[in-house]
Amino acid sequence: MKKIMISGTMSGCGKTTVTCAVTRALVKRGLRVSSFKCGPDYIDPMFHRRVTGTDAHNLDSFFCDDDMLRGIFARYSQDADISVAEGVMGFYDGANGAGSSHSVSQCLEMPVIAVIDAKGMSESIGAVMKGFLEYKPNHIAGFIFNRLPESLISQTKHLCDEVGTTYFGRLPKCDDISVGSRDLGLITPDEIQGLEAKADRLARLAEENIDIDRILSVDTALPVCAPAKAPYIGRTVIAVSRDEAFCFMYPENIDVITDMGAEIRYFSPLRDKELPECDALYLCGGYPELHPGFSANSSMRESVRAAVTGGMPCIAECGGFMYLHRSIDDMPAAGVIDGCSYRTDKLRRFGYITLTADTDGFVKRGTTFPAHEFHYYESDDCGSDMTADKPWKGISYRCIHSSESLFAGFPHVYLYACPDLAESFIKKSIAYGQNRTDNRT
Repeated sequence: MKKIMISGTMSGCGKTTVTCAVTRALVKRGLRVSSFKCGPDYIDPMFHRRVTGTDAHNLDSFFCDDDMLRGIFARYSQDADISVAEGVMGFYDGANGAGSSHSVSQCLEMPVIAVIDAKGMSESIGAVMKGFLEYKPNHIAGFIFNRLPESLISQTKHLCDEVGTTYFGRLPKCDDISVGSRDLGLITPDEIQGLEAKADRLARLAEENIDIDRILSVDTALPVCAPAKAPYIGRTVIAVSRDEAFCFMYPENIDVITDMGAEIRYFSPLRDKELPECDALYLCGGYPELHPGFSANSSMRESVRAAVTGGMPCIAECGGFMYLHRSIDDMPAAGVIDGCSYRTDKLRRFGYITLTADTDGFVKRGTTFPAHEFHYYESDDCGSDMTADKPWKGISYRCIHSSESLFAGFPHVYLYACPDLAESFIKKSIAYGQNRTDNRT
């Protein structure tokens, strides 16, 4: 199996567009492609799924140590002809050395093709390449040049020869098929009309301008590692929110709780009238504020409120946490948390954190695990049962509602990196289901 990372010199350089172009071209050639995204992002993997027709997974070296990262990669790449990972931010950017594309590529011994946005540059391209090649030991195999004019191809190839690297091609300027954004984040794939046709056009541009054969010929070594798998605990049923308003869920989280024994029953807070029969509830993140149907669906709001206040174990992240409030802006919500979630004019929290439990609640006091936040919305009751730390920035604050049955807050968690949280969730779900069965008999 082959593997390659498409990273970039900075955020916004075009690495998502290039990744989608290359992976679509590989799929069009009939290859089985496994897709990955470095870092904690949800939306880029959504595009990968639509482009490749298979699931996409995250590779995050802040969430995971090297052994876990290798195990996750082994699990989700084992049936592919080639694995393609998209980088995050600039190639070397991360949280105090962790979470970067560079760290992931070093751990997985993954060759890297770096994307340079060449708009407005000519010979300066050489300086950028030389800096990235020499800054730290790396696996950079060469470069792809986004928005490089045809008139500069010959000069750019010469610059690649001068610095001793490979010219893998370019992607011409194509603003009509770029991915849009809003202040809350990127537009999701379901919001883009004609996405399949745009992906096919990207594939054609890749075949015409990028040396796909050379990408496939890059020599790769695969670290030997057993695929990651969480230990089985016991059978239970967990309801998981899934629709256009609640769509931010790591598929790895589903696999972890499934490994542990959970049967997953998906439901829509927008359209379903009540929760499915279940022993626990997982409310994932998303954009509920953009879909007022959650508020109009009073029977589902009441079903969730009754379940959670009645002691059903529940994990609620970001948008799911907002849904548990009394209201989101002026829209009535589930009313489990006696507070309001409201829009602000700036990004409130962004980036990696380490959470430490300050009380015995959903997890034991002193339990620590990594998490990530990204939200413009705020709450007048964020919780205070855990401390979030960014020691590399000297930042610390309280957050999270953590009780015997509820774990809710703005932070997103990655369950491979939170085994205590995952195990607690499954055990509480099993106990709740057993108590419900006993009460019925």
